[in-house]
Amino acid sequence: MAIIIGVDVGGSHVSSAAVDSESFKIVSDTYFCGPVDCMASKEIILQKWAEIINETIDVIEKNQMISENETIGISFSMPGPFQYESGIAMFKGNNKFEALFNVSVSDELLKYIKNKNVNFRFLNDASCFGVGSTLKQISGSAHEKVIAITLGTGFGATFLDDKLPITQGLNVPNNGCLWDKPFENDIADNYFSTRWFLKEYENASGEIATDGVKEIAGLENHSTAKIFDNFADNLTSFLSPYIINFDADLLVIGGNIAKSYKLFLTKLEENFKSRDIDLTISIVDETEQTSILGSSYLYNDVFWERIKDELPNF
Repeated sequence: MAIIIGVDVGGSHVSSAAVDSESFKIVSDTYFCGPVDCMASKEIILQKWAEIINETIDVIEKNQMISENETIGISFSMPGPFQYESGIAMFKGNNKFEALFNVSVSDELLKYIKNKNVNFRFLNDASCFGVGSTLKQISGSAHEKVIAITLGTGFGATFLDDKLPITQGLNVPNNGCLWDKPFENDIADNYFSTRWFLKEYENASGEIATDGVKEIAGLENHSTAKIFDNFADNLTSFLSPYIINFDADLLVIGGNIAKSYKLFLTKLEENFKSRDIDLTISIVDETEQTSILGSSYLYNDVFWERIKDELPNF
C-alpha cells in the first residue's frame, strides 16, 4: 500500500492523516482532527471517528492517491483496554468510551466509513507513539532500547527493542504497561496524569484550574514550581527500576504535560544522573502526529509479521 490512513484516538479527540508508506511522512493537507465526547453513545462516538477519517479519505480520493479498486489500510492508535487482534473494545470502568464495551470496532465503524474497501489494524496508543518516535530518530543516532511514555489525561507507556513493542518478559512489566502499576499508595496513572496536577494545585492554592496543566504551568510561581519538582521526583522514583531492568538508553516523553517540559525536564535529568542512570531524554511536541506515524507502521510487512501474533489484549 502506497498510502495508509493513520488514526489517533484520544480521550477527547480523534485525528486522522494519510501517511506515505515509503517515506513514513504525513501527506500534506490530509490531517484532520475533531473533538469527541468519550461519554457519548456508541453511535455518536463511531460517527465522530468516521467523520474525521472520511475527511482524510475525501482528500485521498480527490487527489487520486489510490487507484479505484485499491484497499485502503486504516491503522489505529487506540487506548486500552482493547483486544487489538480482534478489534473489540473492552472499555469499562475507566470513564471513557464505555458505550463501546464489547463492541467490534472493525464491524461497527465500517457502517460509517464512506469507502467500504478498507482494512483495519489496531495497536495500543502508547506503543504507536513509541514506534513513531523511533521512526523519527535521526539516521545514525538511533537508540535500540527505548521507553516511550505519554503524559496527559492518562499515563501511557511502551517498551521497544529495535522498534518492536515488548509486552512480556523478565525485563518488562506485564503487558508492557505502567499505568496500572503500584506507586506510593495508589497506581501510577493517578500520579502521572492531569488529575494529579489538578489535585495538587487545588491543595496548594485552594483554587480549581479550569484549563488543565497548561494553566498551572503558565502561573510560574513558587507553588507551581514545587508541584513540577515533586512531579519530576515522583517520575524518577517510579521509572528508575524499569529503566535499569530494561537497560533503556532513551526515554521519549509526549502528551500534553510534555509541553510544559521546561518546568520539569532539568530536574528529571539531574535526578537520573544522581542515580547513575545514563539516559537520553527526548521530548516530542507533536504526540498525535507521531502516534499516527507509528500506527501506519502496522502496514510495514516485516514489522507486521513480527508483531501480529503478539498483539496484546488489555
